[in-house]
Amino acid sequence: MKAADVKKLNAEELNQNMVASQQELFKLRIQAKTGQLENSSRISLLRRTIARIKTEQTARAK
Repeated sequence: MKAADVKKLNAEELNQNMVASQQELFKLRIQAKTGQLENSSRISLLRRTIARIKTEQTARAK
């Protein structure tokens, strides 16, 4: 998800995307440890998305 897309979301959608991204990241980490992961670049994309969401939440809190 790009930064422009994150800025368009409301607070509830941000929270939902955060939870979904964290759950997916957890599943991908387990797949990586068991050798079942097919697309390792997805982990870094999810980490960036989570960081973008957290950044936007912090900016809105101020």
